[in-house]
Amino acid sequence: MAENECKEEVVTKIIQEKSEEMKPWEQHSAVISIRRFDYNASSSLLCHSHSGFLITCPIKREKSATKEAIRILEKYIVSNPDAKRRKVCTEDANEECNGSGEGAANEHVNSESGSSMEKSDILSLVKLTRSGLVLFIFPFDKSPAVVDIVSQIFQSLDSGILKPPRWCNRILPIQGTCRLDEKELHKIVRKLVDQFMNNRQKETGNTVKFAVGYNKRGIEETEMKNLRKEASTDPGIFALLDRNKCFSVVAAAVKEIVPDSIVDLKDPELCVLVEVLPLSGVPDKTAIVGVSVLPRALVSTKPRLCIKALVSDTKEMNKKKK
Repeated sequence: MAENECKEEVVTKIIQEKSEEMKPWEQHSAVISIRRFDYNASSSLLCHSHSGFLITCPIKREKSATKEAIRILEKYIVSNPDAKRRKVCTEDANEECNGSGEGAANEHVNSESGSSMEKSDILSLVKLTRSGLVLFIFPFDKSPAVVDIVSQIFQSLDSGILKPPRWCNRILPIQGTCRLDEKELHKIVRKLVDQFMNNRQKETGNTVKFAVGYNKRGIEETEMKNLRKEASTDPGIFALLDRNKCFSVVAAAVKEIVPDSIVDLKDPELCVLVEVLPLSGVPDKTAIVGVSVLPRALVSTKPRLCIKALVSDTKEMNKKKK
């Protein structure tokens, strides 16, 4: 016993000395497994519609949120034994800690079992140009019920089965993606609303109330100014960046499927969320949006229409007091 204790002390001392020699960001990357970016994902999003999850998190905590999100999502994604391991490029391990481009982490995110690794490996991590966001997508030929997955996560949080996340603020289920184009947006909204209504319990004589949320946080003001200049010579460029224009296109698609629907921003039954995705590596004058049609239970309407937070402000305040 004494010999074993002595060995443990020696090992501990060596680790401590090594940690002292390492710079803070080196210690960080050595401890935390870094999820790898799929640099082919942006190209695929330009050609195909994908489902996935857009996660909001504190700025400069994207890697922590990525690791936490994988642990959460892999519990609810049904394993696919035929899913191939996706070969993806790795992001520099130091980027979050010191902004340098030297050194890269080669480890996969650890998982509790082979099946859970298989579940998380069908998700591709997409590189974004904006901080505070994490985007995962499934292969274009895979369309899991992402809304049901997020619903299960909320149920598990409410029942206490799932521990409240520390870094992930919101998880938006993206049911489909398309270019920011009037025809493509109309088509995908029409398809998703049709699916929503087919799954909805039939209620005769009940008018469907809907609301539309549109988020352009991925496009900075400077980019907007440049696009407006270009739009003067080509009016078709990013016409849907205008919020009212986007709303009219979405509303028209909803009306085609549900003619007697009405807009209700306070208590909508059907919520269409359109999110501009700030993708890295896409051509100029091109934008991709994620689209979701969600039930009232998954959204909050104040101060604006958006997916519910995973942890309410009340719970967070009570946690801090303790």
